[in-house]
Amino acid sequence: MLAKVASLSVNGIDGFLIQIEVDLGLGMPSFDIVGLPDLAVKEARDRVRAAIKNSKLCFYDHRITVNLAPANVKKEGSSFDLPIAVGILAAKGDCQMEEKLSQTAFVGELALDGAVRPVIGALSMALATRSAGLKYLVLPKINLAEVLVVKGITPIPVEDLRQVLNFLNNNWMPEVETPQQTESEENSFNAEYDMLDVKGQEQAKRALEVAAAGGHNILMLGPPGSGKTMLAKRLPGILPSLCEEESLALTKIYSVSGLLLPGASLIKTRPFRAPHHSTSAAGLIGGGRIPRPGEVSLAHFGVLFLDELAEFNREVLEVLRQPLEDGKVTIARAAMTLSFPAQFMLASAMNPCPCGFLGDPQRTCSCTPNQIRRYQGRISGPLLDRFDLQIEVPRMADFELDQVPQGETSQVIRQRVEAARQIQRMRFVGTSHFCNAHMSSKEIREYCQLNQNGKELLRQAVQRFFLSARAYTRILKLARTIADLEGKVQLELTHLAEAIQYRSLDRKGFV
Repeated sequence: MLAKVASLSVNGIDGFLIQIEVDLGLGMPSFDIVGLPDLAVKEARDRVRAAIKNSKLCFYDHRITVNLAPANVKKEGSSFDLPIAVGILAAKGDCQMEEKLSQTAFVGELALDGAVRPVIGALSMALATRSAGLKYLVLPKINLAEVLVVKGITPIPVEDLRQVLNFLNNNWMPEVETPQQTESEENSFNAEYDMLDVKGQEQAKRALEVAAAGGHNILMLGPPGSGKTMLAKRLPGILPSLCEEESLALTKIYSVSGLLLPGASLIKTRPFRAPHHSTSAAGLIGGGRIPRPGEVSLAHFGVLFLDELAEFNREVLEVLRQPLEDGKVTIARAAMTLSFPAQFMLASAMNPCPCGFLGDPQRTCSCTPNQIRRYQGRISGPLLDRFDLQIEVPRMADFELDQVPQGETSQVIRQRVEAARQIQRMRFVGTSHFCNAHMSSKEIREYCQLNQNGKELLRQAVQRFFLSARAYTRILKLARTIADLEGKVQLELTHLAEAIQYRSLDRKGFV
């Protein structure tokens, strides 16, 4: 007696089809699972046996052989419990509707009483189900919300094994309602962190607006207590809303990482990740025996904030260079090579020296030149070069501390950022990127054309401040964003001059 059941697994952030073949033979009782299963899959034998018996169904007490195909791909996790149990019941003859069985994929972990527990990566599995041309996806009820966004398949949320069997025998069909989200929920942001709360620091707030409008990396340098972290925490509040394509890609990452809350659907707000400076390289870019997304991927289409940048291990910081350029992380292992998306804004804050008071007019720096050189040397030149905006955040004057905060709210700034991003979406329609920071060389030549005066100004800046070719192109991208904020098509000298002055650390020879 042989039965074939479709299931799914996840490779990186993408789902793929697994064919589960169950053969029931004669002989002494045994239960073998082959096809490169890991320990969690092998343990399915005990869970499946107990779940079938405790669901008041008959278990097959002879020889059972389960093959997970393709057999050369490593299988991991507990999501194969449900399809293995369905395969055993189908091979026994408990499933009468073979046509429905052939149109259905199954995922789910089984409890010993037959209940179906949630799995990670359900969204990626639903997309793979659609790609495979299957009609139904049987999955745990808790995972229903995240797969409802996938059109073209019918999700079947189940709570226990008996419901699965009733569905296959046409004795039960769940009623699935799509939850409605209001406009305010889709466009909400954390009102606790409003730019209006920041006293002074007008230049820094302008720099954050430019960075948000074009998706540019920003480094803030200043003494302790000048407001660097406070400013960074308000950056998500001025970022534009996620479009549907961005939201789907981000939700896939959180789904395979197991970070979606129970009952959660698409992620509508841009992420803000702030790992501690003790984070390892694997924690930052991803990794492990079977690679999982790291902080740079969890910050996809959002902000990765590295506070106290110079306190991070230099080797850890250097692994950021590739994802900052390519917008993705590639992790190679002996058996596989995986890529995780990582198009994020890098926002960082640091002190100018170990004591933090170098250049502060009110406090005297106690560091020696060697200490300052070693401290600043933790940030390599190539990494510093990848910050489009490098700004100083000075200590506030005494009279500013007592003043009532004045200025614009995050909502007002966000409207201007949204308008600039809309221009960029129209500009890059049909491409894989959404903002100026990710422009290719060809697009820079097309959209960042300078007149003769602009070329001369940029040439002088390169000669005077010894700017690299990378800094040259990043200034052009930054000028394009400043022009977009003003709704201008042609780059003007004022746009270029503002972009150049944001390279303050290049001008001062920081490292």
